[in-house]
Amino acid sequence: MAAGLPEWGTPVRRLAGLSPAAIPWDELFATGQPVVLEGLAADWPLVRAGLDGGPRGAADYLRRFATGAPVTVFTAPPEVRGRFHYKADLAGLNFTSVRGPLADVLDRILATQDQDESEAIYVGSTDLAQFLPGFAQDNRLPLDHPDFAVKPVVASLWLGTRTTAAAHYDMSANVACNLVGQRRFTLFPPDQVANLYPGPLEPTPGGQVVTMVDFAAPDLARYPRFADAMKAALVADLSPGDVLYYPALWWHQVDATGPLNAMVNYWWNPVPSHIDTPHNTLLHALLSLRDRPEGEKKAWRALFDYYVFGDGAQAAAHLPEHARGPLGPMDDMTARRLRAQLLNRLNR
Repeated sequence: MAAGLPEWGTPVRRLAGLSPAAIPWDELFATGQPVVLEGLAADWPLVRAGLDGGPRGAADYLRRFATGAPVTVFTAPPEVRGRFHYKADLAGLNFTSVRGPLADVLDRILATQDQDESEAIYVGSTDLAQFLPGFAQDNRLPLDHPDFAVKPVVASLWLGTRTTAAAHYDMSANVACNLVGQRRFTLFPPDQVANLYPGPLEPTPGGQVVTMVDFAAPDLARYPRFADAMKAALVADLSPGDVLYYPALWWHQVDATGPLNAMVNYWWNPVPSHIDTPHNTLLHALLSLRDRPEGEKKAWRALFDYYVFGDGAQAAAHLPEHARGPLGPMDDMTARRLRAQLLNRLNR
């Protein structure tokens, strides 16, 4: 792996020799842990194009599918070392964004590959179907488990120079396919949140809260609990063709270290579309619960354990079916009624 990356962390479990048709999804989901599937995407045409032709070969392959529609391009000056984050005083972000055709972005990336000091270029979460139609048919990962059929899987391209996406969490489970260049994922279980010193809720560099700690040079005097996070860290070094699975809400930093790096990922949640995002609940809890007296907060914790975090059927088991309302199974109609009730209460 490239110099300058942290040397701490336990390697993620790796499985080798799997065929795409024999991925043990049930086992992966049951572990609740990140797993590297070595070489699972090694036969993808983009992987071969990058290995055979280097960055230019990979770029030429991607051009075949680019529609010309403008993508969002983030750029950062050389002094931030590719770490897309905040300015030192948190008064803003340390990068800028523009929109342009993907082919032009590829030209800019290729122009930087022989420069010691150059801007960092990053294109994140670009929808494959919209911006690279046909790519997914040539570079395909079978997603045949029932969890992938609950609602549409989001498939995206991530592209750039040497960059760092600071540690953050996503609300969906992830399968990340490293296709061009080298990437390191540094992962932490959700219970490490306090040790990762999350930044502001908004603005954020990429839509999610990120750690304030610079992993390349952690300031343990300022962020002392990060020493405990380092002990809990898992590290996955990915070569072209390697695939990483990790569950929702796991914190992860992504360091891309090649002159051109490309990854495709798949996000999904095995819950119906009418189920709301828990992030809305978190924001409302900040408004309604956080600043109440400690005794009340303890009482509300007991109520949440009963109604939300415990056995979902318990709260309604003693009630006749017609009287259960939202305590019963949450279908689309029940969700609509509950959402309308919430909106009415919030608008008072």
